[in-house]
Amino acid sequence: WPLTPLDLGVKTRHCVASARRHAMFRPAVDTMPRRLISTGSPFEKTAGYSRAVIDGDFAFVAGTTGYDYATMVIPADVTNQARNCFRNIEAALKEGGFAMADIVRATYYITDLADADAFFAVCGEVFGEIRPATTLLVVAGLYKPEMKIEIEVTAKRRTA
Repeated sequence: WPLTPLDLGVKTRHCVASARRHAMFRPAVDTMPRRLISTGSPFEKTAGYSRAVIDGDFAFVAGTTGYDYATMVIPADVTNQARNCFRNIEAALKEGGFAMADIVRATYYITDLADADAFFAVCGEVFGEIRPATTLLVVAGLYKPEMKIEIEVTAKRRTA
């Protein structure tokens, strides 16, 4: 005989309650705490952000421009700014227990399309065989006029 909507509702609630009682249906709980990583840039504290956030097997690195954060000096050319970006990203990832090879996605923001080829040459040096999924956006400007490039990456820890 056909079940009524009331019968279906009771049956559904019973099945859901039963499944919740059995451990095999419970989702695994991630016990790794979220970690915030700083490069020491004064911008991080002022703007209220972290260079990187480690959450489980993922690392999110953002807001990385071409500054040498030890000296707070930024080179004038996009090539050296890009190299500084990647050094800063690598340091943040390493502090979180990740490697550059763990990067699965990158987003690049450049202020001048004419700089793209020089920038891509640095990307080729750094990423070689890693080859993450990437997006390049040409933007009207970044926070400070001397900034020519900003990079953000997502990394996923590789399991053995």
